[in-house]
Amino acid sequence: MFDILIIGSGGAGLSAALSAKQQGASVLVVGKSYPTASQTSMAQGGMNAALGNVTPDSIQSHMEDTIKSAHGLCNKAMIQQLCEDAPHSIEWLEALGVPFDRTAEHKVAQRQLGGASSKRACYAQDYTGLKILHTLYDSCLKEEIEMIEEHLLLNLIIEEGEVKGATFLDIITGEVKAILAKTTILATGGYGALYKNFTTNSEGATGDGIAAVLRAGGTISDMELVQFHPTALKSSATLISESARGEGGYLVNSKGERFIDELLPRDVVARAIFEQINADEGVFLDIRHLGEERLLHLMPQEVHLCRLHEGVDPVTELIPIKPVAHYTMGGIDVNQNLEVTGLKNCYAVGECSNAKIHGANRLGGNSLLEIVSLGRLAGKNACRSDCPHPDNQNTKQLESDKEYIEGLFEEYPFERNFYTIQDELGEGYYNNAGIIRDNTQLNNFLNELRVIKADLDNMGIGDKNRENNTNLVDFIQFQNLLEVGEVVLDAALVRDESRGAHYKTAFPNEEDKFFKAHALYWMENKVLQSKLLKVVN
Repeated sequence: MFDILIIGSGGAGLSAALSAKQQGASVLVVGKSYPTASQTSMAQGGMNAALGNVTPDSIQSHMEDTIKSAHGLCNKAMIQQLCEDAPHSIEWLEALGVPFDRTAEHKVAQRQLGGASSKRACYAQDYTGLKILHTLYDSCLKEEIEMIEEHLLLNLIIEEGEVKGATFLDIITGEVKAILAKTTILATGGYGALYKNFTTNSEGATGDGIAAVLRAGGTISDMELVQFHPTALKSSATLISESARGEGGYLVNSKGERFIDELLPRDVVARAIFEQINADEGVFLDIRHLGEERLLHLMPQEVHLCRLHEGVDPVTELIPIKPVAHYTMGGIDVNQNLEVTGLKNCYAVGECSNAKIHGANRLGGNSLLEIVSLGRLAGKNACRSDCPHPDNQNTKQLESDKEYIEGLFEEYPFERNFYTIQDELGEGYYNNAGIIRDNTQLNNFLNELRVIKADLDNMGIGDKNRENNTNLVDFIQFQNLLEVGEVVLDAALVRDESRGAHYKTAFPNEEDKFFKAHALYWMENKVLQSKLLKVVN
């Protein structure tokens, strides 16, 4: 029996595990894949901290940038706590051995990302998330923290409103198991896979923890708030980090015109690109002028990804791009201690949670900060639980989940292929609940989704093998996406305003008018265009 069960083995889960272990707790980390395959590894640009190593900066400026980017939809006390802890989190990571790039003075190197007022993002080339994750994982192994891989969360075990643990599908054996603990921390990631084929997220970002909390009677909030990253490769939706623009990259259209300030907040830049595409313009990222030596030193991964997935060499060619779903700001509602609203003995941290720090538009560089800073906080707070270890008497949830999984293995014909439906839904979410939204389209798409949910009995799994059944895993994740996705559409309909990443055509705001005028300036500035054309041509 463990003191703390951590569900999710990405950066947030591992940070929480190390923190709890340092408090003397016994910890078990359970993940549906291996830690090094988590979404954290895909974060490229950097982690924010007001160190002032390259340009003048302050914690106050970091807070102001975060609140501005969030469009006021945030908890200022939580943001203050996050920004004040940021330098300490960098020190902690350095002590663990994260190999941040260095300045000539041997300080941690920093670069500017969109929406930031200074060079604040600490980075390790363009592998920042990967190097943080590998260091956290190595540290957990050194601390002998127990981990179980390839276990998919099914449901939380609830007894009189208290979380006693969770049930899991052992993907390798096909067995349904219950794991009990005094306290549970959810670090299960976001729900970007709703936008399948139109997202930088992996196919495993299916909102499993959020769906489990919803079924358990907990609270979720701000689910309509989804951030679209301005620069993903046009063909594959592979992320090209904001660091490319932070280092001086340009955004240009088919005419070679630079149409927006590349370092404005992500929601503004994404909309500007989307409008260009809707006007039948191709949009490109131009980093050729940075030179091969600099590109290979600072952004080797992005150079490789362009060559591999798009067939272009960014050293000599323009990079075709499009905006796609990148980060989900909504999630499991938590208080300032990261306790889940409506459930006892349960915490949530990372992208699965809504700690009210990202609001309507996450500031680039704050996601890695959140998983480390708040991950450590969640581990620390979870150790304070004075609840006794649960007994093994309550098997109701376990038996229910076993029965459900057994039912899926029964031989019966099903008429619809859920894989095809998931592909169609991915495009549907991008077109109807994407960068620019309309209530009529949202309502029609919600009705389509509800028809699909009502037809679940006509779907199922074709693979009846018990062991390593990815078909079964995919079907369970698909059902989680249907639950979470319905809430996303409901919430998008209810929020009748344009705020940050949630933009409705019927509700233009003053800020949007300002940025349109700003974009027009870029288009009409002949001096700028003449300088740009020398670069483009």
